[in-house]
Amino acid sequence: MPLYEYACRDCGHRFEVLQRMGDGAEGLVCPSCGHPEVSKQFSTFAAGGGASSSAGRDLAAGPSCGSGACGSGFS
Repeated sequence: MPLYEYACRDCGHRFEVLQRMGDGAEGLVCPSCGHPEVSKQFSTFAAGGGASSSAGRDLAAGPSCGSGACGSGFS
């Protein structure tokens, strides 16, 4: 199930709810103030290791033979 982000229309508190796709805000209340009117927020997601980060690619790939890690010290 996806995690959706909501904001209270009264106090502005932002919170997340794990719910089925297509479910709306019906029955949700703000966990901070109890106000019954909340609105679904658009949120972004993060992904690591973009093409512009050569250091991130090198670390994600693990050791390589060029770093001297191949064949030495393994039994």
